Amino acid sequence: MPACEAIFRAFEVPVRTLARRLVPRRALAEDLAQDVFVEILAKLGQFDGRGSFAGWVRAITVNRCLMHLRSPWHRSMAWIESGGAGEFESGPCAQASDGANLLDLERAMAQLAPVARAVVWLHDVEGYTHAEIGALFGGSTSFSKSQLARAHERLRGLLEPDGVEASCMPVSTSS
Repeated sequence: MPACEAIFRAFEVPVRTLARRLVPRRALAEDLAQDVFVEILAKLGQFDGRGSFAGWVRAITVNRCLMHLRSPWHRSMAWIESGGAGEFESGPCAQASDGANLLDLERAMAQLAPVARAVVWLHDVEGYTHAEIGALFGGSTSFSKSQLARAHERLRGLLEPDGVEASCMPVSTSS
C-alpha cells in the first residue's frame, strides 16, 4: 500500500493535467485520470524497466484519453451536445465586455474539437512526432499534419482579433 500511495502522489498532478488537456470536460478528465491509476496499479508487474517509469505512466494516460475520444459513445455525446451541428463545430467565441475577442490560449484550446485539441497538445506540448500521433489515432502521418494545420488555423482565428495578425517583432522605438 505505501508503494501504491507513493506512485499516486508522485504522478497525481501530471496525470490529471495531461488528462485535462486532452479531454474537454473536467469531470470526465478526472474520471479518466482515476482509470489511469487503476490501470497503472493493475499493470505494474508489466513494467519492464526499459524506459522511464514516468514515460510509461504518460503513455498509459495518453492511450486511455485517446481511447475515450475514439469511442462511439463519446462521438455520439459530442454530436448531441453540439445540437447536431457536427463533431468538428465549435461554439461561438466568448466576447469581452468591450466587444473585442480577448481569448487566452486556454479558452481558445477549449473551443477546438477534441481530436484537434489532442493533436495540438501531443505535438506542440508533449513533443510527439506526426508519425506517433497518426499511429495513436489509427491514422497516418498526414492525418496528424492536417489536423494540426487546421487546429493552428482555428487558434489563430480565435486569438487574433478581427483577423489582424500579431507582429513577432516589437515596434521600433527609434525616430
